[in-house]
Amino acid sequence: MADDTERSAAERRAWREGLGVALATSAYGVSFGALSVASGLDVWQTCVLSLVMFTGGSQFAFIGVIGAGGLAAAPAAIASAGLLGVRNVAYGLRMAPLIGTGPQTRILAPHFTIDESTAVALAHAEPRARRIGFWVTGIGIYLGWNLTTLLGALLGDVLGDPRQYGLDAAAAAAFLALLWPRLSQRQAIAVGVAAAVVAAVLTPVLLPGIPVLVAAAVAVIVGWTNWLGRRDAA
Repeated sequence: MADDTERSAAERRAWREGLGVALATSAYGVSFGALSVASGLDVWQTCVLSLVMFTGGSQFAFIGVIGAGGLAAAPAAIASAGLLGVRNVAYGLRMAPLIGTGPQTRILAPHFTIDESTAVALAHAEPRARRIGFWVTGIGIYLGWNLTTLLGALLGDVLGDPRQYGLDAAAAAAFLALLWPRLSQRQAIAVGVAAAVVAAVLTPVLLPGIPVLVAAAVAVIVGWTNWLGRRDAA
């Protein structure tokens, strides 16, 4: 009986956390919709991006590069968005044994495997609570994100320049919030600093999107050596 009670409590908590994260994350879909329209995409193109791509970081990266460099920067925009989307592959490998491998799950789960759904699922130890957290968060954000994307795109002209409200910084702030807790060791700090310096130096002289790709390569090289990581372990 006690085990059943604990399991029920864990499942209710998973529902609450999933819905809470979905509401909070969906809110800044408005900024994506407004920024996308301001970058030159129309409402239809903006909504298709959210419906099909559905990974906030990649979407912001895509419209950021397009907005800075126009259609000429499309290859760099696609590469930048794809680079940020690679992390979802790692999430999928981690989540597959936790949420099941049935035919329907294999078809649907990849589209909802994002930062937030993975984080909420892994915050629980009970198997059913993990599955509830994953699906409630993923589906909740998908519905909310697409609704607020449409809202932001429709209100884009009314809002004016999104940068006046700081909406262009929403994605960067979200990434920083995710990254900050990981900067507890010198190697992680070295990777972040190296990538940031390279991106800042190259941005004025290279096409939009290219500095991000070069910075990513530098981050991989610095992280691969793990020089400071070995010193931390020692």
